[in-house]
Amino acid sequence: MASTRMFSSAGRIASGAALVVATLAAALVLAPAVLGWERYAIVSGSMSGTYDQGSLVLAEVVSVADLKVGDVITYTPPRGSGPDGLVTHRIASIGRDERGGRVFRTKGDANPVADPWTFSLDSATQARVRYGIPYAGHALAALGRRDVRMAVIALPALLIALFSLGRLWLALGDEARKRAAEGIA
Repeated sequence: MASTRMFSSAGRIASGAALVVATLAAALVLAPAVLGWERYAIVSGSMSGTYDQGSLVLAEVVSVADLKVGDVITYTPPRGSGPDGLVTHRIASIGRDERGGRVFRTKGDANPVADPWTFSLDSATQARVRYGIPYAGHALAALGRRDVRMAVIALPALLIALFSLGRLWLALGDEARKRAAEGIA
């Protein structure tokens, strides 16, 4: 009977811990989306000091017309400019092209000079960074991998199943011992 209680307590603790981890992972992924925010993992050191590598940044979607010098945005640099994928940098200057459209130049806070390219934003809206959470970007990047997502989902389910089966097995053993002691077949 004591072994059943000990196994049951260990099961509750382990499955509870796994459930907390899974809930935190789900909140990390779902909560910003529910609030209408976008989230990005910082993968380089160009914004170090403000948003270090591995940070998670949360960005609100705003009108491009509302962007101003000093805002930090996450965008795709022009094709052929060098970086592949998204970049999170601070707007260093806003100019005008020959048609009067806005042209942006950005700079990473840790970089000594502004980015060598200028660009226009084709969409009417843009992600503007509002908050950064140190180290949480590592978790977001990990959740981008299918095997990690499956482990985060499967581990709590597996622990709950194993401890439930273990409790059942111990309870059946206790019941069998009780019946044997009473002489019931």
